[in-house]
Amino acid sequence: MAKEGSGSILQFAPFQSSVDEGFWHRLSSLKLNKFGIDDSPIPISGFFAPCSHPQVSNYLTLLAESLPSDSNEESSIPAFNRGNRNRCSVPGILYNTNTMESFHGLDKQGLLKAEAKKIWEDIHSGKVLEDSAVLSRFLLISFADLKKWSFHYWFAFPALILDPPATLVDLRPASQWFTLEEAESVSTACNEWRNSSVTADVPFILVSVGSDSRAAVRHLKDWETCQDDGQKLLFAFYDPCHLPNNPGWALRNFLAFICARWNLKTVHFLCYRENRGFADLSLSLVGEALITISQGWREHQCVPNAVGWELNKGRKVPRCINLAKSMDPTRLAISAADLNLKLMRWRALPSLNLDILFSIKCLLLGAGTLGCQVARMLMAWGVRKITLVDNGRVAMSNPLRQSLYTLDDCLSGGDFKATAAVRSLQRIFPAVVAEGVVMAIPMPGHPVSSQEENSVLEDCRRLNDLIGSHDVIFLLTDTRESRWLPTLLCANTNKITITAALGFDSFLVMRHGPGPFNSTPDLKVEMPNSLSAVMDNLALTNTDGKQRLGCYFCNDVVAPTDSTSNRTLDQQCTVTRPGLAPIASALAVELLVGILHHPYGIFAEAEIANSNNGGSSELPLGILPHQIRGSLPHFQQMTLVGHSSNSCTACCCTVVSEYRKRGMQFILQAINHPTFLEDLTGLTELMRSANTFQLDWDDEIEDADDECIEL
Repeated sequence: MAKEGSGSILQFAPFQSSVDEGFWHRLSSLKLNKFGIDDSPIPISGFFAPCSHPQVSNYLTLLAESLPSDSNEESSIPAFNRGNRNRCSVPGILYNTNTMESFHGLDKQGLLKAEAKKIWEDIHSGKVLEDSAVLSRFLLISFADLKKWSFHYWFAFPALILDPPATLVDLRPASQWFTLEEAESVSTACNEWRNSSVTADVPFILVSVGSDSRAAVRHLKDWETCQDDGQKLLFAFYDPCHLPNNPGWALRNFLAFICARWNLKTVHFLCYRENRGFADLSLSLVGEALITISQGWREHQCVPNAVGWELNKGRKVPRCINLAKSMDPTRLAISAADLNLKLMRWRALPSLNLDILFSIKCLLLGAGTLGCQVARMLMAWGVRKITLVDNGRVAMSNPLRQSLYTLDDCLSGGDFKATAAVRSLQRIFPAVVAEGVVMAIPMPGHPVSSQEENSVLEDCRRLNDLIGSHDVIFLLTDTRESRWLPTLLCANTNKITITAALGFDSFLVMRHGPGPFNSTPDLKVEMPNSLSAVMDNLALTNTDGKQRLGCYFCNDVVAPTDSTSNRTLDQQCTVTRPGLAPIASALAVELLVGILHHPYGIFAEAEIANSNNGGSSELPLGILPHQIRGSLPHFQQMTLVGHSSNSCTACCCTVVSEYRKRGMQFILQAINHPTFLEDLTGLTELMRSANTFQLDWDDEIEDADDECIEL
């Protein structure tokens, strides 16, 4: 221990840092949701307290609340609640870089000097007298690798260099420096100061002891009034260090302030420490230091040099912490899944609306090759709520092409596709809210017996409820007739509907137009339980009065009928080239994202590739077509437009009106009578007229031929 007259150089115990995991979690959230690639300095706040353990120093600590809020409000300097005796708040600045190269390339000496200049200006401006915490300013540089959840960081605690260094004359436990009466009075005064919510967290103070041994604790700004003869005056600070031979790092700038402010050459200081929350003068230190400074210190423009980068195990290198193992796997999965989307929004798609993608509910009718691919594409775009409907079981031939199934799903007769697909989705992304519904879709052309009617009608009602409770419906079934009832129900409720259909080497992806009675709907009436508030901003009115877009059945001249009976195995199964389903599925999901981000939503006008009509082609996601048809043999793809038909068997006014009037009985009649829909919509008459016209035309040709022969 240094004794009186030792004349050694005064040495200080460096500050040590401690960063709570919550700090890194909030920084990650701010980086993804607010800052993006903006690497501007961020005001932060840390805290320390007087040392309270004889063998362990206190750290400068950062918590989640050390960072600004992740709300959309303007960033402000975060501050802990004042008056907490265990938290002496300290202002800091964070430089979070975008790349590891930028992190290593930072001008560390320049940054340290800039922070030291702030301390120097606060000394000369008098700000230290009002808020002495600024003497302990700190600097943090970091790089957050959000793919690996590792964080590289380096603290600096800028300290102005005294030149020449301060000389230590005396350093001893405070209990040996004060008399018994003085020690008791100092302890009492410090405890009262620390227990007051007004002064508890003021880190730099004055302690005066009168000739009557009575002590008082005061603010630094009271220095002039403490110059009475006979008083012992000590410059005290809350010392986080426990070492018996060295004061803490905070004393360095405190001495610089005392010297520059009052030009003192001899300074008596008190390293205030505690035990169990009360002043402990046996742990606290009192010292005497001699300070000699150059003439330049009295000039405001002359900023002293500074030191202060924290050592890592004795070396001048940054630290690194990896939180991947300590974080909840589900939370990690969510952050990783969202990462690509948020990175897209930083540069390429600033208008990308993640809220609408996260909240939308998608119903997938069919859990086969298309259903599996669409579900995975939806999750990649951030969709969290997915329901799959299918009544089939996983067969041995399925896993190779249907990406959500494995061999285990095929054993013992095969699991239901709907439930097996949900299990797979949850393994891929634990945060997905997925549901599997095992049910058949009633189909026209597939008559039911009187004993089956109640069961079929119950399936109809259940399908209607499912469509009503979801925002987007994908028609991904194998047969044409299985798409009829969902198309009708979607037209009736004005749901966003997307069809994907496969041939052997060709595909169709299309969005259905709005229903016939929903050209100017009230969103609150039409979709009471569907889209979240963020979707309310989608315009649902077709202001130019143009004809609505058609559905999957609008170009047909016959009603959907049984397409599976009396067919060979290859005709009953969907036989397609393996690459077709992933292409069509991806386009179907991209089409949905385009609809959600178009200002007119479901009422958006159809656009064609390479057209000159402008439209929404300037939107970040590109044009919004009605139909996309592709051909693998020629590696071609085209966009087409098909308007609604007044004779459509699924979405025309006649059919939807009849459904609204008769409900389930109408559906039952359509199922049991093959020509009912054709008769209702006028297709029967249309075909009869077409046949008559063809016969007349043939007669004319025959007459003409006869005439030629006679010639």
